[in-house]
Amino acid sequence: MSAASTENDAGTEPRRKVMIVDDDVTNLLFAKSALSDSYDVYTAPSAAKMFSLLEVVPPDLILLDISMPETDGYEAIRLLKADGRYAGIPVIFLTAMNNPQAEVNGLSVGAVDYISKPFEPELLRKRVEIHITMEEQRLMLERQKKELQQFNSNLMRMVEEKTSRVMELQGAILSTLADLVECRDDFTGGHINRTKEFLRVLAGALMRAGLYPELVAGWDLELLCRSSELHDVGKISIPDAILLKKGRLTPEEFEEIKLHTSYGVQIIDRMAQATHEAGYLRFARIFAGSHHEKWDGTGYPAGLKGSEIPLEGRVLAVCDVYDALTSKRPYKEALSHGTAVSIILEGRGTHFDPLITDVFGSVSREFSF
Repeated sequence: MSAASTENDAGTEPRRKVMIVDDDVTNLLFAKSALSDSYDVYTAPSAAKMFSLLEVVPPDLILLDISMPETDGYEAIRLLKADGRYAGIPVIFLTAMNNPQAEVNGLSVGAVDYISKPFEPELLRKRVEIHITMEEQRLMLERQKKELQQFNSNLMRMVEEKTSRVMELQGAILSTLADLVECRDDFTGGHINRTKEFLRVLAGALMRAGLYPELVAGWDLELLCRSSELHDVGKISIPDAILLKKGRLTPEEFEEIKLHTSYGVQIIDRMAQATHEAGYLRFARIFAGSHHEKWDGTGYPAGLKGSEIPLEGRVLAVCDVYDALTSKRPYKEALSHGTAVSIILEGRGTHFDPLITDVFGSVSREFSF
């Protein structure tokens, strides 16, 4: 609807504006008389006068004669539709021609209807009323569409902001727990962060290589890496006398240390139950329970073999062992990058997934930082 629609003298209901364009004065007067009770009616005897009047009073609907001197109705409507200010105004052709092809031509250039002359006043009023109503409904739908788009945009922004805050909180929880683990284990300082960055390199390379596509399709690399910070969370439950021992562990003590994987799963399960965030902690649970499994089935805690081991655990196992080999411990010196890479490559098909080992070999230089 044109913005030109105004309220009537009572100031309650808007009166729509109709413009009639016809070179026959009798037709102009007749049409104006038929419509003036319901609309503000403006008349123009030619297309040129119509365009001048449009500058002052843009209407809600135009009744346009086809057969006019100088500029006929077809050319006039082409000019109207080419002007962004007036292109949306519905146009009804007035014609004395009884020619179906002329009607087709008019509809093809943008007219919404035809009214034959001479016309009955009641028919003219009804046809104008129908198209005014249709235009009102169209514009109402456009407004509602814009409002809905704005609402959806605001809702999306609110959801994104809320999600961002939740992710920040979840990330802070993961980091705090990871820091707590490392504070208890003096000998593995920086292990969690280094392992996370190694995982970022290896998991990203695995995804780019197109290996295990069905499994990696559901990976969010950032969430995957953040979740790896909890892979040793079970060490919280290991007694200090064992965790902080400055020499080699006895077989019994090593069996106790091995329980950190099962403890980790239990801790994460309790977190998921308390926070109702099982989905967010899914990767963390897998890492905690499977990063010490071995491809040949000799790992722990479940002795899983081959593809029984979750892919996430198979990837983290390489990163975890690399960092253990290149880090100093009370019972050993740190190995060089090259030596650690050789040991891991030798573990292809025994300790490690063969395909993941191959990918590691291709990106191992990125582990030296």
